[in-house]
Amino acid sequence: MSTTFPSSHVDLMVKHTKALHENFTALSDFRLINRRILNDCSILSPYLKLDIHSNSNLSDEEFVTVTVTGVFTPSYGDWVAMISPSNSNVETCLNNLFYYQQTGDTAAILPLLCHYPVKAQYLKNDPDYLSCKKKECKKELNGKCIVTTCSGSIKFHVINIRSDIEFVFFTGGFLTPCLIGRSTPLGFANPNKPLYGHLSSIDSTATSMRLTWVSGDKEPQQVQYGDGKTVTSEVTTFSQDDMCSSVVLPSPAKDFGWHDPGFIHSAIMKGLEPSSTYSYRYGSNSVDWSEQIKFSTPPAGGSDELRFISFGDMGKTPLDASEEHYIQPGALSVIKAISDDVNSNNVNSVFHIGDISYATGFLAEWDFFMHLISPVASRVSYMTAIGNHERDYVDSGSVYRLFDSGGECGVPYETYFPMPTSAKDKPWYSIEQGTVHFTVISTEHDWSQNSEQYEWMKKDMASVNRQHTPWLIFMGHRPMYSSTQGILFPSADQKFVEAVEPLLFENKVDLVLFGHVHNYERTCSVYQKKCKAMPIKDQKGIDTYDNRNYSAPVHAIIGMAGFTLEKFSINAESWSLKRISEFGYLRAHATRNDLNLEFVTSDTREVKDSFRITK
Repeated sequence: MSTTFPSSHVDLMVKHTKALHENFTALSDFRLINRRILNDCSILSPYLKLDIHSNSNLSDEEFVTVTVTGVFTPSYGDWVAMISPSNSNVETCLNNLFYYQQTGDTAAILPLLCHYPVKAQYLKNDPDYLSCKKKECKKELNGKCIVTTCSGSIKFHVINIRSDIEFVFFTGGFLTPCLIGRSTPLGFANPNKPLYGHLSSIDSTATSMRLTWVSGDKEPQQVQYGDGKTVTSEVTTFSQDDMCSSVVLPSPAKDFGWHDPGFIHSAIMKGLEPSSTYSYRYGSNSVDWSEQIKFSTPPAGGSDELRFISFGDMGKTPLDASEEHYIQPGALSVIKAISDDVNSNNVNSVFHIGDISYATGFLAEWDFFMHLISPVASRVSYMTAIGNHERDYVDSGSVYRLFDSGGECGVPYETYFPMPTSAKDKPWYSIEQGTVHFTVISTEHDWSQNSEQYEWMKKDMASVNRQHTPWLIFMGHRPMYSSTQGILFPSADQKFVEAVEPLLFENKVDLVLFGHVHNYERTCSVYQKKCKAMPIKDQKGIDTYDNRNYSAPVHAIIGMAGFTLEKFSINAESWSLKRISEFGYLRAHATRNDLNLEFVTSDTREVKDSFRITK
């Protein structure tokens, strides 16, 4: 596993991939592909063939060239799907209509497309395909070619997802697919390879760090770190039976979006010093080892300063021209910019506050997300909060009875990203780093007065020793304030505001960070929709909030890390001071007397908003 991006292809992709994928963030034809009736493919080319330009065994990451030859008439609707596992049934569903009526799939015509591709591309991505510039003579008569065929080639970015993959050629577009041909299956050279290691803090001492990674092997593995220390992993996984579903219709996680997650390993490196640099590798002699990776521990709670980055709603961006179930066009540029900050030793920790991978029931996408963040998450503490696209599902106990998690119901999230929480499906916690006490909540679990989480919030914030950690930062996913009006639902839930905002005010929270809305917005010191104080510009022109005489929290929405950006309303409320609709992240430096924050755009690395809070 590499700890930095190979510049050869990523720098180019950062420049071009956002525009390429902008139209596939929300509803697209590809997202409607499951349970499609397959059309009649009786008129086939006997010359059709799929050639894969790759070694017989795939590496952990490579670009695979797929060439389709023997096509009589190229069409705009010709496309290639990457299927995993390779034995997935993409031709017919189970030949029993009653089974699908039980699950709510009442289509009366078989066969159906029963397996959702990991990714897919139209062959027209090859600029020479539709014009048939690559002709091949297949039959001659009297020295003249009487049968010619066309071909096209496209590249797929492939990472090790442990199970065999296969490329399948369709025509008819995504909505009327007709299966024409399949490649031979391709396996990974080492499906048990330990991969996608990421770090997290387990407490405020910064003397221990948790490393979590994925492997195809269920046997415990090791982390070797520091000067000869070794710790053995605990191993877990989850199955389709752990996913949520509805009586009316099976969820993607339970049905066509399922992909075996392999085995998730987790180990705690102990005996570390805060604010120190170490190296580690993970794996075993039997399944192979990761590369040697350098990492840094964050400063302990109560120490004099902290540099952290925070954002929400990242997801992942393909490194190829593929369409996937859910694409977040800005994710690649944002993680690349953050990676450069980490490589410059300017970051102690990262906080990703909800809407993590946007897998939403299409489990293979978790692997692609963890691959994307590994240059950052393998080197510094990567802390998370749960969002609607990790947890919400009807009748699952979520506050919001929606289908946003695709049936995951928090299970993959909590397995891949174990946080210092009190128990399973109670994804709230607090941690101290440097001068900051972070209170991290779940907006998707009951936060109403007298609920378990409400009582925890109340107790946690009241217990903060402001001499030890002068700054109190409150984090969650859904915001209390936003100038962006939701299309279907309000951006802010007033019941949530009425229940929780008084706790923030009573406990003198300095800064509140939320995501969910896909842009950046900063408020005055606000309480009950009224500005209690306004910032004053310092000598450098930076908005400065004076909290020596506390008035109310400052709120910032930071959901601009990947998903398609949202526009602001023309008429903003008086509490809204800064509104930016660009991809980026929040960069913070906390000392004992100053909390300095910057909104950094990922494309140009320009600081588009700066503000500071003083004590």
